[in-house]
Amino acid sequence: MKRFLLFMFALTFVILSSKAQQPYAVRGLCVAAPSVANVDEFVKFIESDLAPVGLNVLILRIEYQYQFKSHPELVGSNPYSESDVKKLVKVCREHNISLIPQINLFGHQSWHGKLGKLLEVYPQFDETPDIQLPKDEEYKWPNPDGLYCKSYCPLHPEVHDVVFDLVDEICDAFESDAYHAGLDEVFYIGHENCKRCYGHDKAELFAGEVTKIRNHLNEKNRKLWIWGDRLIDGKTTGIGLWEGSYNNTHRAIDMIPKDVVICDWHYERPDPTAVLFASKGLGVITCPWQNIENAIEQEKMMRLFIEGATKETKPKYMGMMQTVWGSAEGFMRSYKGTGNPERMDKSAACFKELAKVWNR
Repeated sequence: MKRFLLFMFALTFVILSSKAQQPYAVRGLCVAAPSVANVDEFVKFIESDLAPVGLNVLILRIEYQYQFKSHPELVGSNPYSESDVKKLVKVCREHNISLIPQINLFGHQSWHGKLGKLLEVYPQFDETPDIQLPKDEEYKWPNPDGLYCKSYCPLHPEVHDVVFDLVDEICDAFESDAYHAGLDEVFYIGHENCKRCYGHDKAELFAGEVTKIRNHLNEKNRKLWIWGDRLIDGKTTGIGLWEGSYNNTHRAIDMIPKDVVICDWHYERPDPTAVLFASKGLGVITCPWQNIENAIEQEKMMRLFIEGATKETKPKYMGMMQTVWGSAEGFMRSYKGTGNPERMDKSAACFKELAKVWNR
């Protein structure tokens, strides 16, 4: 009888442990860094709201909002000090949250009529120096120049000396074992205005940049995370120009290292492209934005993919990450219900519902 009771106790423990086990590894949030004045409020928000719902990955889009010592000429407005960053590092470590910084590399080097800090200070890195930015009030898409955001030239002999200094410094400050490089919506690549890049295979250019960044990070045992849209064939799939590639970079999916983590974002429809990345041997995280129904459907698909996966692809389905494209302050207010009801950030409501189901 004693042996039977011990057996039943052990069996019950195994069953309960299995049920308590999370279905996937990553339960994440990607958001812009709040202003320096709101760092303390954000720390409290992590502690009181994000950690309790099971968040374990926080990507903070810091960009040039840091007091870089390696390149003080690239310090942006309202920059974080090292002590500001350490407040975030401390609270995340206390709650077992991986804190990952992001500075956009390659694409997104401008926005509407404003250059990003890198091209402002180093105009020689511009892939399309002859294409002028319009004034903000005149910006329209589409336009004759095909301008959405500027890119830096990946073949410029000096660009990586600069950007890798920033990457190393920000990763050291965040004490991070991973780095998010962006790399989404790269429309200017292999452009006719660039004497170095023009004529090169665009897939090879994109894969070359991904690989160069990955190899640099790997020297310090850090992982590269990127957005996945440039690796999807937008024409063949019908996914389109934004969430997929129309300029043939999608073939790079077969050229990049297999340890690059793909953040697979889809906002208009719950497209099941996680299967594409996992089948190529790449770790993938599904990323919704502000459509709750889509987010719930994407989360269901992630569970189904894991349940039906082979032993080889199962670990490639890494989980879910909510994206926020408003301010961190707006997200916090909307999450707590303290903001203007007419200006609520819908991604906060989406995150709440997503967090409910990812803890089932």
